[in-house]
Amino acid sequence: MRLFPKKQNKTNNKNLNDKEQEIISKEQNVVKKFAQGLISIKDIIAPSALEVNFNHLVIGSKYFRSYFAVLFPRVVYPNWLGPLINFEYPVDISTFYYPHETSEILKILKRKIAEMQATINIELQAGRQADPQIKVSLDDALKLQAQLASGNERFFQYALYITVHADTLDELEKVSKSLESTMAGIGVIIKVATLQQEECFQSTIPYALDKIRMFRNLDTTAIATTFPFVSSELTMEKGILYGINMHNNSLVIFDRFSLPNANSVVLATSGAGKSYAVKLEAVRSLMLGIDIIVIDPEKEFDRLCNAVGGEYISFSQDGSQKLNPFELSQIYSKDEDELRFKLLSLRGLMKVMMGGLTPEEDAILDRALILTYKEKGITPDPSTHSNEPPLLEDLYKILNAMAEEEAHSMATKLERYLKGSASGIFDQRSNVDIRNSFTVFSIRDLADDLRPIAMYIMLDYIWNRIKRDKRKRLLIIDEAWIMMQYPEAAQFVYSIAKRARKYALGLTTITQDVNDFIESPYGKAIVNNSSMQFLLKQSPAAIDQLQKVFYLTDGEKSFLLSAGIGQGLFFAGSNHVAIQTIASENEHNLITTNPNELLKQLQQSETGDQLDITSQS
Repeated sequence: MRLFPKKQNKTNNKNLNDKEQEIISKEQNVVKKFAQGLISIKDIIAPSALEVNFNHLVIGSKYFRSYFAVLFPRVVYPNWLGPLINFEYPVDISTFYYPHETSEILKILKRKIAEMQATINIELQAGRQADPQIKVSLDDALKLQAQLASGNERFFQYALYITVHADTLDELEKVSKSLESTMAGIGVIIKVATLQQEECFQSTIPYALDKIRMFRNLDTTAIATTFPFVSSELTMEKGILYGINMHNNSLVIFDRFSLPNANSVVLATSGAGKSYAVKLEAVRSLMLGIDIIVIDPEKEFDRLCNAVGGEYISFSQDGSQKLNPFELSQIYSKDEDELRFKLLSLRGLMKVMMGGLTPEEDAILDRALILTYKEKGITPDPSTHSNEPPLLEDLYKILNAMAEEEAHSMATKLERYLKGSASGIFDQRSNVDIRNSFTVFSIRDLADDLRPIAMYIMLDYIWNRIKRDKRKRLLIIDEAWIMMQYPEAAQFVYSIAKRARKYALGLTTITQDVNDFIESPYGKAIVNNSSMQFLLKQSPAAIDQLQKVFYLTDGEKSFLLSAGIGQGLFFAGSNHVAIQTIASENEHNLITTNPNELLKQLQQSETGDQLDITSQS
């Protein structure tokens, strides 16, 4: 059905009718000729004229200009062609991939490497410095040779062609300058296909014909990053805002509980913004009804906790808040023997407290723990688990009463926590209960050697409470490297990471000592059992290890070394993007740890108090 504008007067009506009649007449004539076989579909859709100029084409009333890429960056990263896909004007892009036999390429590489080595030797023998570009090319060729020979890589030739179009020549010039600038910004130099506009244009339309054949050599890893037609976005219909996608300025909105597990690992150097990013995630998750539990070694979450009405639990020798490591969850499950798991947990804790045990001491400790619970009437029978749990003092008495000399030695080691400098911390009944939706456990007031013990006991207590009441929670362990120093503590964190999904828990581990964390077998296992990872700025000492673990490209490696505060790589499942964390002004004021900003806030607060006092008087 054909619709026309409503006629306003007779004069315009006559003009429009004449024009309409002319169009209808032409259409009827075309249909008649097509029916008679005088013209084909090609004749109907083909433009009326094609004009080939020095550096552009004119097809019908449209102007076109085609380019080919002549130079690419030496190091690339995933979605590095994203700026081309997200270009502000319409573009036609065509890429060609030519695989080659590895054996043939190895022969060519062998010859090229020999030529470059000979060139460098001649320069050195002549007392001159070798060309730096030849040295770089030689290093690249040797690396590629090793990768090809081992079968880890294959060799490809790659071609990239781009066509832009506009309604006028002036507009075409404007679009062309913008494209050249955008491509130069990502390290790609493009050239106008001078005197080859027709061939280059044909290479960008869907004929699968490469009439220019302007190649660049790439290996498998590099060629995989050149496929630009998948926009690297991590945007979901629900979830929280993690930041801005640095590839295309889209929002990174994600629900970590939609992944196979909700565990997360945050790795960064000091001052890179890791705690800032985690606190931002915590406060936004809280607004979605997710409970937050934090183990805070450095008192970084206190201001945020107070602002949201949370509960701040601070452990110290003279403090009133205590936890009993012998307490049971009192939750029966046919899949778990509660007492057996508690005994395994306590064995790990005692090894941390006593500085390691011999096999003989380990066996004695196992027997002593069973006797300690038996003295309180607690057995594998779940009905006995509601009995009053023992204390550390009860274990101490059992060890002293045993005949073995090793038992007396272990009891002596425990005296520090009962009668010595660490007494009053781990030998009291629990008087803490997690009821608040935002709970922070602080251990800043404890000595450094007591922190791993306290973190272990807190995790065990938190885990018991999580099993009692299954709902969505985030458990944040800041400075997780403290526990990675001890195999038993690291194993305990790993066991929580493996079982967290069953209880709707998302475990977040944060560390700045990346090497200590990654080099620990349990630390690496925690990374592998975390569907979400956040890598912020890294130190040169840790970046090589991270590159191996996360299979980073050289471009991503360079990005992490030079990233600004709050910038990094955000991994979610099989996808990852470069991200910049962004907070609102109110959020920033709550979570910042910048000393200058905190001092300014304190001064403003004191000034405000003085003004209030003045106004009241």
